[in-house]
Amino acid sequence: MYYLLKLFPEITIKSRSVRRHMTRCLAANVRNTLKPLDRRIAVRDGWDLLRVSLPVSAGAALVDEVEARLTRMPGVQEVQEVREVDFSDLDEITAQVVPRWQAHVTGRRFRVSAKRRGRHDFSSEDLERHLGAALLAAAPDARVDLTHPEVKVTVEVVDQRLRLIDRRLPGLGGYPLGLQGQAMALISGGYDSPVAAWRMIRRGIKTHFLFFNLGGPEHERGVREVTHHLWQRYSASHRVNFISVPFEPVVGEILRRVPDGMMGVVLKRMMVRAASRIARRHRVPALVTGDAIAQVSSQTLTNLALIDDASELPLLRPLLTDDKQTIITQAREIDTARFAESMPEYCGVISRRPHTRARRDQIAAAEAGFDFAVLDAAVDAAEITRIDRLAESPGAAAAAQTKDEVLEAREGEDVSVIDIRPEGEREAAPLTLPTGRRLEIPFYELQQRAPQLPDDRHYFLYCDQGVMSRMQALHLHDRGLTHFGVYLASSAR
Repeated sequence: MYYLLKLFPEITIKSRSVRRHMTRCLAANVRNTLKPLDRRIAVRDGWDLLRVSLPVSAGAALVDEVEARLTRMPGVQEVQEVREVDFSDLDEITAQVVPRWQAHVTGRRFRVSAKRRGRHDFSSEDLERHLGAALLAAAPDARVDLTHPEVKVTVEVVDQRLRLIDRRLPGLGGYPLGLQGQAMALISGGYDSPVAAWRMIRRGIKTHFLFFNLGGPEHERGVREVTHHLWQRYSASHRVNFISVPFEPVVGEILRRVPDGMMGVVLKRMMVRAASRIARRHRVPALVTGDAIAQVSSQTLTNLALIDDASELPLLRPLLTDDKQTIITQAREIDTARFAESMPEYCGVISRRPHTRARRDQIAAAEAGFDFAVLDAAVDAAEITRIDRLAESPGAAAAAQTKDEVLEAREGEDVSVIDIRPEGEREAAPLTLPTGRRLEIPFYELQQRAPQLPDDRHYFLYCDQGVMSRMQALHLHDRGLTHFGVYLASSAR
């Protein structure tokens, strides 16, 4: 038993030299992906397919994993499980083929298509006619239809061996990974960005991952998980980088300096500025985002054009015209939706009245007071992790323990509560405590000011939904400041 990998149809229509190059690239990717499983697995490339042979001693677990990896390999259209048997004449071929196809052609229109290589005393047409007659005899209510068959009976003969396809597994399609160059995907861990990155991978683009951290270590751990999963399933043949940029100080500067309606667009512009610099540093020529037209206020055509202006590199948006439900459905198909469903939505800035059609002069005025040294510092502090080491994320076990240990204050307790919301949110919905002391420290200043607070009592963080306060508390716990907890939203008045 062995596997034949059928090429993505678009590969087969390329010129001879391009097709040959793509096939060799795909064969190398298959070897790189399967070699860690068993070095005895053999991969041989041909003109219109690849052949993968497993060792005779291969167990069920190895077979299952090989099949799973092959069906997720960019460039493979179909995986065929093949068995070969000897034959001496047409009757022996018929004895093998008819029982396998009888049920499939019963009551349906069919045609037989034969491929033959080697020297035989019959032609391909002889073989097709012989098998067609035998199938009609075995299934009298079937009909031969050479033009529009419902069932196509395929038979392949190589010398004195008959190839029998026991199973056909659908492949991923697309182009062999690495063939179309490199890109850097901005990844956030929601539904959109992993799907956007996956689409680039499927088209043969070696895709690195860039993460802008807005919520501390807990936020980064969740994004690391989905990124490692995406790479391991669909692009393990290549080593890429995961780059994390601490962007909380940039968010803080935006909240201090930028007018409310411009915050979302300015944040995206700062991200693509940083991304362009980091990508150039790594000689990556394009950026990828999960933007879709009109999904949020910063993704109108007008605002997307303003975001493009801030980038030194082309911005690719593979989801641009997709509906949200289409994106979610595809996220479920590639198994990244479960990460998005368990990850709280975290946005660094939320404008109360965002501009959907900002003007260039407005953006220029909004950014005039921004201290770009803060952005420079964030880029310089970027941390690079090789993708195959993401699973070794430091402190993962400690994080799980910390999550259970975050203190929660209840109504009526005499506590110190820190309202970490931005000033505008505090003014719109003031926090009233039944007892205790209230402090006001916006979240983007908390990590700097928290160590300066007296450590002889507990402090509990408050925000509207509790997401940001829990992330900030976990961030402080990671730094050893374990006297910070979360003030439950239901306790606030």
